[in-house]
Amino acid sequence: MNKFKKLAEQRAAYEQEMQEILDKAESEERAITEEESTKFDELEGKIKDIDRTIKAEERARDLKLNVLDDKKKEELRAEEKETQEERAFENYIRGVISEERASNLAASDNGAVIPSSIANKIIKKVVEICPIYQMATRYNVNGILSIPYYDESTTAITMAYATEFTELESNSGKFKSIELKGFLAGALSKISKSLVNNSQFDIVNFVINQMSENIAKWIENELLNGTSQKIEGISQCKQVVTAASSTSITADEIIDLQETVPDVFQPGCIWIMNKATRTAIRKLKDSDGDYILQKDMSAKWGYRLFGADVYCSDNMPKMEAGKTAIVYGDMSGLAVKVSEDMNIEVLRERFATEHAIGVVGWMELDSKIENEQKIAVLKMKSAG
Repeated sequence: MNKFKKLAEQRAAYEQEMQEILDKAESEERAITEEESTKFDELEGKIKDIDRTIKAEERARDLKLNVLDDKKKEELRAEEKETQEERAFENYIRGVISEERASNLAASDNGAVIPSSIANKIIKKVVEICPIYQMATRYNVNGILSIPYYDESTTAITMAYATEFTELESNSGKFKSIELKGFLAGALSKISKSLVNNSQFDIVNFVINQMSENIAKWIENELLNGTSQKIEGISQCKQVVTAASSTSITADEIIDLQETVPDVFQPGCIWIMNKATRTAIRKLKDSDGDYILQKDMSAKWGYRLFGADVYCSDNMPKMEAGKTAIVYGDMSGLAVKVSEDMNIEVLRERFATEHAIGVVGWMELDSKIENEQKIAVLKMKSAG
């Protein structure tokens, strides 16, 4: 554990003890006893010792900087800044007043905007736990983004035999574009004050993990299923294989789906499906009586189907009438535009009556398929 973080946790614990002494005397409508006063002074002395230790560590760091090259100095400064921001973030959640907090947190209408180092850790975690977002082509830009592509669906550049002194006929495709805008979305997590008041609890990593999981789940759902008039994601995929049944899938249909994507893109392809769909596919056998889906220790998620890794997502629909049961393809064909870096705020007062603290994350994004050849879907037959 970082020594600054450990000292900050000890300081917060001592401050909590001091406050408990005062709260007890106030609830009993009396002055603090001599024993309580001695304990209070002892805790105050420990806090002063910690403050002196932190300042001494900072002076030692400054001396160390004098003998380091510029690159090492920048790395050390960046590490120290991140540590200070984490301490300020933790202190703010726990209600601890410190000089660091004032200098590292920007005030908002009903809370505080979290330093970029915390937001960046959340974003990094989102990328780690959401493979579709990780594999997609991401554009971090503001405003409307137009991505051009070459369309040969009606006409294409062709080469043919020619006769001397005879005009060649000109054929060409057309340049078109997809447009990505920005849709604002927020994720709210509530943290129990009982956890906040536990000085031994790693509140910073808890918030990072909680926010990352909530945000990743929402992003993955939008990328896979989209929302009308909002983020489109894969929902408008043009390469579609329709199952003959509304409740089951055959091995031949899975092969047809895989063959829809050109060979040049096959190396980067994965299967995406609900766990219930994977269970059904595990029961399918080939003509030799062997199961077509096997566990594979070398696969990213433990299973490989016809040479491609299988990823299960709770956001994928099950095998139900008219639903998209399987997505297959190279996810780099999906464009995701993030037009605003994630903005994280802590709301200390808003949920006070629930004995909780709110952490809300805001981001602005959009997504569409930018290369239709890379992605295909299998839809179940519609009912009736």
